[in-house]
Amino acid sequence: MTTSRAFPMIKVEGLTRSYQLGQSQVHALQGVDLRIEAGEFVALMGASGSGKSTLLHLLGCLDRPTSGEYWLGGREVSRLSSAEAALVRSQRIGFVFQNFFLLPGMNALENVALPLLYQPQVTSMETRARTALEQVGLGERLRHRPMELSGGERQRVAIARALVSRPAILLADEPTGNLDSSTSEEILSILRGLWGEGLTILLVTHDAQIAAHAGRILTMRDGRILQEEHSHATI
Repeated sequence: MTTSRAFPMIKVEGLTRSYQLGQSQVHALQGVDLRIEAGEFVALMGASGSGKSTLLHLLGCLDRPTSGEYWLGGREVSRLSSAEAALVRSQRIGFVFQNFFLLPGMNALENVALPLLYQPQVTSMETRARTALEQVGLGERLRHRPMELSGGERQRVAIARALVSRPAILLADEPTGNLDSSTSEEILSILRGLWGEGLTILLVTHDAQIAAHAGRILTMRDGRILQEEHSHATI
């Protein structure tokens, strides 16, 4: 699915999310406004409890806001049914997480092809998965299982799995959190390469050095976006 350049990739207005925790109500998001254009690489920073993970879950259609609107590529998606939200996730959003979430009994090729099982119109799953692995430099590691791969290679498999559905946006939640500095640079180089190819990326991190690789940096505190700055990063 493609996104018209007439619409931003993401537009959020007045987004709130509250939870009931025992006798208390927690206001995780308190009126977030956000706009991300197609082809941007945005980093979202904030301390633990700032609301950045809650916001990411809402943007990934993994949760619904308490109030406010969320437009993805010109479509309002904040009130979709569970089935409709699952379809949007499978077709439009790629996820990369800190902990990889690879299935240990499957090799790299099988792990990457897994999301395509939910897209019955795809007839060349192995070819698509192989291409995605080659895109992240793992064309020679197709048949290796996760335990036979380094941490950096596992994260590359996870990125390939996120790319295999050809999403409109990549949401990366602390993708270098379990990696050493050298391997982190390799992963960031891959993300920057994807940005250069036109992919929209939202990266959640608590590390200013990691955030500096993005084109724009947002900082959250107490459920609000308080600061925005443009980094010196270029494609």
